[in-house]
Amino acid sequence: MTALPAPPPTATPSPSPSPSPGPSAAADGRDRPLTPVSRVLRLCLHALLFGLLALAAGRAVADSAPLAGWVVAACAVLAAVYVAGVLAPVVHRSPRAGAVWLAGLCAAWAGLLVVSPDGLWIAFPLYFLELHLLRLRWGVTAVALTACAAISGFLAHSGAVTPGAFLGPLLGGAVAVATVLGYQALYRESERRRELIEELITTRAELAAAERGAGILAERERLAREIHDTLAQGLSSIQLLLRAAERTLAEGTAGTPGPTGAASAASAAGPARPPAPAGAAGAPVDAAAAAAALGHIGRAREAAQENLAEARRFVRALTPPDLEHGSLPAALERLCAAAPGPRVRFSLSGAARPLPTPYEVALLRIAQSALANVVRHARAGRAEITLTFMDTSVTLDIVDDGTGFDPSCAPSGEGGFGLPAMRSRAETLSGLFTVESSPGQGTAVAVTLPLPAEALS
Repeated sequence: MTALPAPPPTATPSPSPSPSPGPSAAADGRDRPLTPVSRVLRLCLHALLFGLLALAAGRAVADSAPLAGWVVAACAVLAAVYVAGVLAPVVHRSPRAGAVWLAGLCAAWAGLLVVSPDGLWIAFPLYFLELHLLRLRWGVTAVALTACAAISGFLAHSGAVTPGAFLGPLLGGAVAVATVLGYQALYRESERRRELIEELITTRAELAAAERGAGILAERERLAREIHDTLAQGLSSIQLLLRAAERTLAEGTAGTPGPTGAASAASAAGPARPPAPAGAAGAPVDAAAAAAALGHIGRAREAAQENLAEARRFVRALTPPDLEHGSLPAALERLCAAAPGPRVRFSLSGAARPLPTPYEVALLRIAQSALANVVRHARAGRAEITLTFMDTSVTLDIVDDGTGFDPSCAPSGEGGFGLPAMRSRAETLSGLFTVESSPGQGTAVAVTLPLPAEALS
């Protein structure tokens, strides 16, 4: 129950009241802004007190009581003390000042009780003020003393002992105590719910920020894996093809006769022909070397176009071009046919069946990454990719006869990818990724993915 006016605008909200015995809810939340319900209760208490004072003064004047003047004066003093306390800021902030004000109010009420039996009814609003301003145990004690004073005053004026003289003040005190205790319990529950809501809002904001961060990291990891498995391999292929074109042009230039011999051969052959392509040093290149170099350059250009398409695809998180218009075995077969360097053979074991797109993408990317490692690092003469369909799983094996390495000391790849990226792709789909290799013995990479329920049906 709140009887005091709202705190000054500059007041700082205080912590929520403690459930343990101590100052009342209003005293604990003395500086907390009032809620609409609290304001209504405060206004009702003001109206009740002033209404009872007006009733006491009016009855005394209407009945021409012998002490009517004293009754009106006592009511005026009590109203003045009440208004002074309501308007005094120190009463709002200091429990000691509130207790002093309450003592003055009770003294003024005692004076009214002496001159008028109608002062009895003022006890009811005093109950709420006492419970509001004092600690609970002192407030209940003050309510009991106020009830006793009200009963004594009524008995002194009436001179007759009736049950109503006792039941009225006692029931009023009990109702006031129950009301204030109930309000305090509701207030504490409301504060706990408010704190819980604020905590949930804060937690939700933190969770949203964590999800955004996780999404950013996941997208970065996805792009890094895609770049490693597509663009990095494509750029390596382009580099190897251009180097092959350079070697072919250099060999063609070295094997071509000098200018004098070429002129003699040209004059003996008959009419003049367009000059052959010139090498880097200005020497002509034979037609076979030029054709071979152009073939390497054409394949490099095709690889660049394919990588451009791959870059546009994984930025948009689309299906790889190799899987858009064909099956996984066909995509792996094309991958083996287009691989530069060692001879790469593809074989299929078991009856091929459609797989969900994430499974096909993961297997294709693992094959691309493993084959890129073979081309760049293994110095292998041949390699083989095998796709095996079993009853409940699918397995991809990439084997080469290269130099091999120690898996326990293997680097994680350029930029931190390579084998870890392949393992991550497999584990994302609850698969098993293994690498078997030793120096000089080649390398075998195997990934086994359990087939999902839709692929088993």
